[in-house]
Amino acid sequence: MMRGVNRVVFLGRAIRSDFATVSGISSGATHQQLPQFTLYGTCSNPSSHWLSQKAVDHLRFSSPSIAHSVAGIVRYSSASATSVAHDDHAKETLRAEGVLPKDVVLYQYEACPFCNKVKAFLDFYDIPYKIVEVNPINKKEIKWSDYKKVPIVTVDGEQMVDSSDIIDKLLKRMHPDYDLNADEEKRWRGWVDNHLVHVLSPNIYRTVPEALESFDYITTRGNFSFFERLTAKYSGAAIMYLVSKKLKKKHNITDERAALYGAAEQWVDALKGRKFLGESNPNLADLAVFGVLRPIRHLKSGRDMVEHTRIGRWYSEMEQAVGQCSSIDA
Repeated sequence: MMRGVNRVVFLGRAIRSDFATVSGISSGATHQQLPQFTLYGTCSNPSSHWLSQKAVDHLRFSSPSIAHSVAGIVRYSSASATSVAHDDHAKETLRAEGVLPKDVVLYQYEACPFCNKVKAFLDFYDIPYKIVEVNPINKKEIKWSDYKKVPIVTVDGEQMVDSSDIIDKLLKRMHPDYDLNADEEKRWRGWVDNHLVHVLSPNIYRTVPEALESFDYITTRGNFSFFERLTAKYSGAAIMYLVSKKLKKKHNITDERAALYGAAEQWVDALKGRKFLGESNPNLADLAVFGVLRPIRHLKSGRDMVEHTRIGRWYSEMEQAVGQCSSIDA
């Protein structure tokens, strides 16, 4: 089994559906005519955000080349022995039955939270996969595909897109009888996309130092050239710091940390004393929450969240259940 180093990644997909409003762009605007606003503007989940031309123009005090570059870049306790043994046996059974996919390639942005949601699923099921890091400026790595967002996964040559759809299809291959419409699990998977992610960006970019810390993670782990890395860290952090204030207003957030802590506590309450929402083993909702939180775990916002809420124990249990990253770079 191929295992790599467990990766620390960063998330910001929360700002995707917001920028059409923040930038004054109607939902029907043609995407090809607008520069992408956020690093996650091409993450494959419901809506997209775009940087208004006015915002790009503000960058031209530095130089046209920086403005162009930034416009592209910024779019850019442990488990019981019985439970672990049962989980490992189930995975070995899947391997023996030959239902685990054999050739999996994930096209991603290292910092994309929804790419990390897919990775949490693959890691939990010990499915080896190769990673192709996509450059957010030219996206040359996915020029072969008509679908221009990430994550894209190819499974034995078959293309799959959209994080939730990828997970659903892979799970159905392994467990044809799995009920994807189970009320509790489905409800909390939706909560991740429709609520949890929206409190993250205002926290990640809450202060200038936090914005710089976040972009330092982005630029050192993503597929950037030296110039792109340099301009993204400072210009991108400045933009996102300002935009986060508008996101607070849009989502009626008065206190960023209180909103983050509240979401964490809401999730813990949903567990109702259970180890995982899926009882003795994580289900898809557990993996979704863990996947989108894993990128911020070692940023200041994530450290504060673990320190000031009850989510730390569940998170530690999930780290052990999911294990190390099963990927190798392609």
